Amino acid sequence: MTEDFYRAINRAFDLNEMNPRETAPLILAYLGDTVYEVIVRTIESSKGNRQTGKLNRDSIKYVNAGSQARMIEALLPFLSEEEEGYYRRGKNAHTATTAKNASKSDYHKATGFEALIGYLYISGQTDRMFELIKQGMALLKEKQTKKPD
Repeated sequence: MTEDFYRAINRAFDLNEMNPRETAPLILAYLGDTVYEVIVRTIESSKGNRQTGKLNRDSIKYVNAGSQARMIEALLPFLSEEEEGYYRRGKNAHTATTAKNASKSDYHKATGFEALIGYLYISGQTDRMFELIKQGMALLKEKQTKKPD
């Protein structure tokens, strides 16, 4: 059995594992933001060698508050009750800052999305995390390619 990335980090650096129920929603979002960005950057990098500026532009399509808000809105019907709870905890957390290029509503939804990813990451639910991200990216891509009537 392979060890998930979170537990491998804990073992390598002799850290205590975090309990998602006892972890502040903004800490979950902080971790989830980073994990999500690593996943998106890995996906974009796998598409072949190109300038890092182009890689960044392609990644930004998915790693921004507006896109993350649209992804979580599309994913909500597919979340378990527990997953939805972690999303709501993150969405409703009081943040001191807001995104530069996003509405307050989108920023809060994106924070909820990131908290959900952080929860899945530290609870070792890597396959579920990948499943939701993959589904969310597909739904987002589908919405981007649809032409308005």
